[in-house]
Amino acid sequence: MNLIIKPMETETETDGKGYVHYKSWRETYTGLVDAGYMEGVTLEQCRETARRWPDNILVAKDGERVVGFAAYGAYRDETLPEHGEIFAIYVLKEYQGRKVGYELMNAAFQRLACYPKTAVWVLKGNERAIRFYERYGFRFDGTESEIVLGRPNTELRMIAKREE
Repeated sequence: MNLIIKPMETETETDGKGYVHYKSWRETYTGLVDAGYMEGVTLEQCRETARRWPDNILVAKDGERVVGFAAYGAYRDETLPEHGEIFAIYVLKEYQGRKVGYELMNAAFQRLACYPKTAVWVLKGNERAIRFYERYGFRFDGTESEIVLGRPNTELRMIAKREE
């Protein structure tokens, strides 16, 4: 594997990010999210989302192939001022367990260095992601949110403090 982490810049990288988003959703959320909702998530929608919101996206590339991405920025509402947020981090299943997510998280944290804490939301039941976040230092803060993905699902908030 020849891994590089870089800002998403080209049309090819944008399309690759869209593909990773689409494929990872299928690999991660089948069984956790309503099947009818999952069927409605298309590759073209994911690519359009990547084109619409190109800022603060890091892609992980193995050679020229996009195999993962992370989206980051200031926390999305006023409930946690002074916090950064990892909005999304996805890695193709075949690249999981190979430090791709860890390298994406490191790069996102570098870009969020001005924040003493960083938040991430994780779907309840997504045990692999929860274990990943816990290994990275995230802890549940007790905050839950309902998100409707065909049917109601619960998201759990986790917070990581910047190491001194």
